[in-house]
Amino acid sequence: MADSAMTATFLAVIGGASLLAVTARRLHRSDRLPSLEGWALADRSLGPVWTWLLLGGTIFTAYTFTAVPGLAYGNGAAAFFAVPYTVIVCPIAFVLLSRLGEVARRHGYITAADFVRGRYGSAPLALVVALTGILATMPYLALQLLGIRAVLTAGGVYPRGATGDLVMVALFAGLAVATYRHGLRAPTVISALKAVAVFVSLTAVTWLVLERLGGPGAVFDGAADRLGGPALLLSPEQQPAYATLALGSALALLMYPHVLTAGFAADSPRTLRKVVVALPAWTGLLALFGFLGIAALAAGVRAPEGGAETAVPMLVDRLMPGPLAGLVFGAITVGALVPAAVMSIAAATSFVRNVYVEYVHPTATPKRQVRIAKAVSLTAKVGAVAFVFGLRDQDAVNLQLLGGVWILQIFPAVAVGLFTGRLHPRALLAGWGAGMLSGTFLVVREGFSSLGGGPFQIYAGLVALLINLTVALAGTAALERLGVPRGADLTDLPSRLTVRRRPETGANNP
Repeated sequence: MADSAMTATFLAVIGGASLLAVTARRLHRSDRLPSLEGWALADRSLGPVWTWLLLGGTIFTAYTFTAVPGLAYGNGAAAFFAVPYTVIVCPIAFVLLSRLGEVARRHGYITAADFVRGRYGSAPLALVVALTGILATMPYLALQLLGIRAVLTAGGVYPRGATGDLVMVALFAGLAVATYRHGLRAPTVISALKAVAVFVSLTAVTWLVLERLGGPGAVFDGAADRLGGPALLLSPEQQPAYATLALGSALALLMYPHVLTAGFAADSPRTLRKVVVALPAWTGLLALFGFLGIAALAAGVRAPEGGAETAVPMLVDRLMPGPLAGLVFGAITVGALVPAAVMSIAAATSFVRNVYVEYVHPTATPKRQVRIAKAVSLTAKVGAVAFVFGLRDQDAVNLQLLGGVWILQIFPAVAVGLFTGRLHPRALLAGWGAGMLSGTFLVVREGFSSLGGGPFQIYAGLVALLINLTVALAGTAALERLGVPRGADLTDLPSRLTVRRRPETGANNP
C-alpha cells in the first residue's frame, strides 16, 4: 500500500493539474467569436514554448513511458526501437508538419481530411481519411487510461474494486469538464506541469537508481545476467524488424489526428520548425525510461506475468522515498491526461468537419459546430472509460497495434499529396483499401503482432504501405490512360514535384 507521503505528493500533482486547467481561459481572447478553430486549435496562437510543451506532451504519452520500459524489461534491446523512431520523426516533421501547417493556416483547414478534400476535390477520399484517423485514435485514447491504472496499481496508489474505478472516473471527469469549456487550451496549460514533473522526477529517479545499483555498468551487467546476455544486443535476425518498425512508426505518428491538431495550433510554420528542432529533448526522456526498464531487471524486480509495464513503477515504489515516488506516479498520470484530451479534441473535430458538416448539416453555424464538437469530445472520453472497464487490457493493445497500421495508410493521400497532386483520388482510395485489408490480415494472421513471420521479420504497416502505394501508382496510370477526370485542386500547391535550378551565368545572363 502507498504511504501517506506518496499519496499526498501524488494528489498535489493531480490538484496542480486541475488548477492549471481552470486557468486555461486566460489564453482565450474574448474579442473572438466562438469557432471550431478557436476551440480545437486555440485560434492557432501558440508560440514556440507552448507549442513545444503541447506537441511533446501529446506525442510522448503515459503509455509510451510505461510500454517502452516494460518492453525493455521483457525483451531487452528490441525495446529501444522507440528511440531512433522518435529521432526519425524530427526531420520528417520539420518538412511535413511545417508545410502542412502552412497550407492549413492559409486555407483554414483544421484536419488532415480538410487538406485532402481541398487537394484532390474528393469527398469520399476525405471521408476515409477522417474515419481512419478516428478509428486509430480511439484505442490510443483508451490506452492512456490503461497506463494510468497499471502504474498506480503497481505503486499501491490505485484502490481496488469500485473505489479505484471511481478514482479513474473522477480524474477523467475533471479533464472532460476543462476540455469541454476551454478546448485545446486546457491540455496546453497542463502540458507545462507534465513537462516539469516528468523531467524533474525522471532525472531524480535515474540518479538514485545509478547511485544505489552501482552505476550504468553494474546495471547493464546485472540485466544481462538475468536476460541471458545476448538479449541486450540486437541479433542479425532482429535488425530488419527493428529498422522497419522504427521507420514505419515514425511515418505513422505524423498522420495521427492528435499530433496534427497540436501542430496546427502553432502561430506560424517558423514556430513549428523551431519546436521540431527541440523535440529530441523529449526523446532523451524516452531513452531514460527504457534504461529504467533495464534497471528493473538488474534490481530483481518481479513483474506479474503479462504485466511487464508495471516493472518501472514497482522499481520506483521499492527504491524511492515516498514523496519522490508520488511525484513520479503523479507525473505519469498527468502525462496521460494531456494526450487523452488532445486525442478527444482531434477525434471530435474530424467528425464535425468531415462527417457532420460534409454529410449531415452543411449549413451548420460555427457556434453549432463547436457545440457538436464538445459533445463528441465528451462522448469519446466516456467511451474510452467504458472500454477500459468493459474489455480486457489486451483488447485495447491489439486495437492499438491495428491502429498504427491503419493510420499509416493515409500517408499517400496526406504526405505525398503535399508535394504532388498527380496521384488520382480514386487510385488513392483503392490504395487505401488495399493497404487496410492487407495490413489487417498480416497483423491478425500473426496473432496481433505487427511483425510478420519468417526468418526476417518486418513491420506489417510498412508492407501494407508499399502495397498501398503500388496500387495508387498503378491505378493513377490506368485512370489517366482512360481519361477519367480528377477533382479540382484548391490548395495552390504545385501539381507535380519541381526542381529549382540556379540561373546560368554567361554574357546574356550576368
